[in-house]
Amino acid sequence: MNNLRTGIIGFGFSGRVFQAPFIDAVEGFELTKISTANPDSIKLIENRYPDTIIVPRAEEIINDTSLDLVIVTSPNIFHYQWTKEALLAGKHVVVEKPFTNTAAEADELIELSKQTGKTLTVYHNRRFVSDIKTARKLLFSGLLGDVVDYEAHFDRFRPEAQPAGYWREDPLPGSGILYDLGSHLIDQALYLFGLPLAVTANICRQRPWAKADDCFDVMLHYPTHTATLKSSMLAKIPGPTIQIHGTKGTFVKYGLDVQEDNINKGLIPNTPDWGKEPEMGWGKLVTEFNGVKLKALVESENGDYREFFINLRDSIQGKVDLAVKPEDARTVIRIIELAFQSSNERRTVDFSK
Repeated sequence: MNNLRTGIIGFGFSGRVFQAPFIDAVEGFELTKISTANPDSIKLIENRYPDTIIVPRAEEIINDTSLDLVIVTSPNIFHYQWTKEALLAGKHVVVEKPFTNTAAEADELIELSKQTGKTLTVYHNRRFVSDIKTARKLLFSGLLGDVVDYEAHFDRFRPEAQPAGYWREDPLPGSGILYDLGSHLIDQALYLFGLPLAVTANICRQRPWAKADDCFDVMLHYPTHTATLKSSMLAKIPGPTIQIHGTKGTFVKYGLDVQEDNINKGLIPNTPDWGKEPEMGWGKLVTEFNGVKLKALVESENGDYREFFINLRDSIQGKVDLAVKPEDARTVIRIIELAFQSSNERRTVDFSK
């Protein structure tokens, strides 16, 4: 099969760090076209991807009949629009998270992908990071026993206002920290534990100048435990990336996956040890096995965003099932809606599709 000729809409942080390097590195893709009008981005693309065509408008990607795949990395308010137009134009589509701003929009796009017969997925890349891959392996190992409590943090320290034009902190549909970072934490919890029974949330603005939510505490209630998901823009010392208490032991890990930092350093994701964490980033496990008390560092699984694109390629070719189904991403949006309802009404709300 020929390479999937790929166009990327937008070349902000996501296009530069999370999309283009992996489309360029993974066999079976061709980074054909990128839409951006930003002079700095144009210069970077020309230097890093000299064979890629640069166009100023998203429509020049959507209407290009030679393209097979469109990746939407535009601001959140345009995710629904560009995804819909790309599907109608007969393209497979990857849309950056969050999928859409409402579950109803997600439902419409899922139905459209079925009607057109085109693959639709959402870039929930943080299933493919060291901490989640390690935690999932530990959960299946039985070393922790039955989970009684799960906590995950995605903290930052940004006390100052961002420059004008930083749309994630403007009061727009899909803006704010819950749609931005919460999408990751919710998807990870669903990936590990499935659908919750209920949702309790407190979503607020901690910085006095903030126009959109910049802090959240979301609890997903399961029959045997609660998954607590937290994020703040005023966390000088970040909380644990993952903390799991079980009937047999505890696993705690700090620090984010190294891939983003490595891409920013100019590294190319084409080496066997890509995504390998240094020992200082490994998590700690305290447990008991066959009467033997254990306290140890757990070597992290290698994070690897390439796995998302390999699966996407093979799924489009009909070889495997899609790893990140659009229905999964739609559930993330639904939980965000329920979290806002819970926070506004100051009560726990039952999960409903």
